[in-house]
Amino acid sequence: VVSALGDLSREAMKDILLKPRNALIRQYQKMFALEGVALEFDDAALDRIVELALERKVGARSLRSILEKSMLDIMYKLPAREDVAACRIVEGVVNGTDEPVLTLKAVEAEQATSKSKKSA
Repeated sequence: VVSALGDLSREAMKDILLKPRNALIRQYQKMFALEGVALEFDDAALDRIVELALERKVGARSLRSILEKSMLDIMYKLPAREDVAACRIVEGVVNGTDEPVLTLKAVEAEQATSKSKKSA
């Protein structure tokens, strides 16, 4: 049986990244959570991942390879750092031009302390 399939839309590609129970983004968030780091993706970064996947014209398969390429260095560097509480992936990370935005645990603790002082 031979069948022709149409290309996936931007919305469908983004849904594949985010919505399924075992979505790629959720898999990476789980891996980072095992290291005690919260992983977040900016909308611009997700849009860039989808855009690159559409340019490759391979469908949803290319989403994983784009994510792996973008996240590889980060995944090796973060476990060695115990001071990172959160990692935010911005569009520049996907492009290979920027580093992720890291939230350090000391900064996070200071913010929580200042919030509790303001509410008291």
